Amino acid sequence: MKTKPTRRLKKQASISVKPGKFIPIFLITFLLATGIASFFLFFEGEKPTVSFNDTLDHIGKLAKIRYTITDSTSGIQKIRVTATQGETTKELYATDYPRTVYIGKIGPTEDKREISFDPKKLGFKEGKIQLTIEAHDFSLRGLLQGNKTLLTKEITVDLNPPSITLLHSERYISPGSTGIAIYRISEPGCKNGVMLNGHLNPGYPLGASHPDTYISYFTLPYDAEAISEARVIAADQAENATSMAFSPVFQKIEQKFDRINITDGFLSAKIPEFEQHYPEMKGTPVEKYLYANNTVRDANNTIISGVCQQSTPERLWKGKFLRMLGSPKAGFADHRTYFYQEKEIDKQVHLGVDIASTEHIGVQAANTGKVVYADYLGIYGNAVILDHGQGVFSLYSHLSQINAAVGDKLEQGKILGLTGTSGMAGGDHLHFSMIINGVFTMPKEWWDPHWIEVTIESPLVDSKI
Repeated sequence: MKTKPTRRLKKQASISVKPGKFIPIFLITFLLATGIASFFLFFEGEKPTVSFNDTLDHIGKLAKIRYTITDSTSGIQKIRVTATQGETTKELYATDYPRTVYIGKIGPTEDKREISFDPKKLGFKEGKIQLTIEAHDFSLRGLLQGNKTLLTKEITVDLNPPSITLLHSERYISPGSTGIAIYRISEPGCKNGVMLNGHLNPGYPLGASHPDTYISYFTLPYDAEAISEARVIAADQAENATSMAFSPVFQKIEQKFDRINITDGFLSAKIPEFEQHYPEMKGTPVEKYLYANNTVRDANNTIISGVCQQSTPERLWKGKFLRMLGSPKAGFADHRTYFYQEKEIDKQVHLGVDIASTEHIGVQAANTGKVVYADYLGIYGNAVILDHGQGVFSLYSHLSQINAAVGDKLEQGKILGLTGTSGMAGGDHLHFSMIINGVFTMPKEWWDPHWIEVTIESPLVDSKI
């Protein structure tokens, strides 16, 4: 039986769709989307990031302004750096970057620069000035000038270097010996010290009651043949520098020489220890020994020098340093020649004093100090380094046991370990070294109360400290 379609279905079938009616809607949607995309593409709103990198709060005769500008969207368009003091404004730097493309990153994304200038030459006087950095990106915002960032920093112009008053300087010094200088500086906060043969020995303040007075300990290296440079230096916060020379008399000393015979028994006893810590060692036992006695030794001394460059500013030690009881087996700066099967194979210099005593005897802290190293150290074996303050350090090595940890403060006489044969030691003993700002010095001076009185304590009193 056939059914007739309803009147509603007939009406729907008769309706026809006219595509032209949707064209205006499509165009409006397209134009709107394009406009929005163009706005975000050409009118992005992220401003450049500007920072003064390591620019000092004080500047001197040769000023340096360091800055970094970044813009990761449209890129940097232009930069202007100015300095203002009162009615005086000077442009220190300006640049405009050309447009490289029309969309995306149009200019560079980073500008990192150091600007040098002479404040006095530009008409600036001592006092406050204001630095300003103005940076624009390639956005079309800001009436086509781009997003702008302004950063200002107030700094002080200081054109005069500090002055130095030398209160005491060492009169005589020999290779491997320690001396001091005591001096006053006219400005607070100055970097200062004694420059001796190219090595800087920092100065340390002598307490709150004398904030302008400093002491610097220094050592002439054991192999020095003359004093080529000896001067106190100081640089203020504006990096204005000054110096004052002094002239200690160089006293030559006789070198000591020693012969060391390397046996197969010694090699078989020591090489396995070094192989464990330095698996890169190759070749025969003698070749491995030479690697340890040269390459490893140099690396160990570099570590010691680095550890002994940073010292607590307070003096922790008092009086003479303790010497372990026992017989001396080797002295400071002994020049050693090594032989294997009657053939010379190496030369080295011994930078400490070896003391033999009862096997595995307790090793005392020679004076009060903080532990700054407590670990295995190659040819030195198990070692402990104490910082006694103001650049003075002591080293204890070849230990069989370490009883201290980095950060511990040990009073004079405290047991820090036991003697042993670790490292390049042929028998149980203590290798003891004194180190001044990374330079090995004669331990016997620090064991001598008369030397301490004459070299350090009396000058401090005479300088009214």
